[in-house]
Amino acid sequence: MTTWDKDILAKIRKTDDLHVAPFRADGKTFGTLTWIWSVVVDEELFVRAYNGTNSRWYKAALAQKSGRITAAGMTLDVSFEQADAALNGKIDAAYRTKYSSSPYLNSMISDRARSATIKIIPQN
Repeated sequence: MTTWDKDILAKIRKTDDLHVAPFRADGKTFGTLTWIWSVVVDEELFVRAYNGTNSRWYKAALAQKSGRITAAGMTLDVSFEQADAALNGKIDAAYRTKYSSSPYLNSMISDRARSATIKIIPQN
């Protein structure tokens, strides 16, 4: 299993500018970069789809399993996998901490968004 470089993950943890671009159906062309909230839990990176499992980027991430992210001035090739639902409580807590002042927080910890939680894994 590939793990995040601690310095890279620290930069991503601090930023609010993560964009995700799973591959399109051809497996070669990156999709449109989509801004998404990100959190770090147990040294792993997670994102959620605001619109739940119907989100286009979410469907592409699960179908294609890879793509790229941009964050903290970096562009990184990554893999995507469905997050372990057992981590939802910790992920919710991380969202509450990082985005406590946002009026969108409740949507991001709702059942709809929780069902569309993705773990992002670096491709080293």
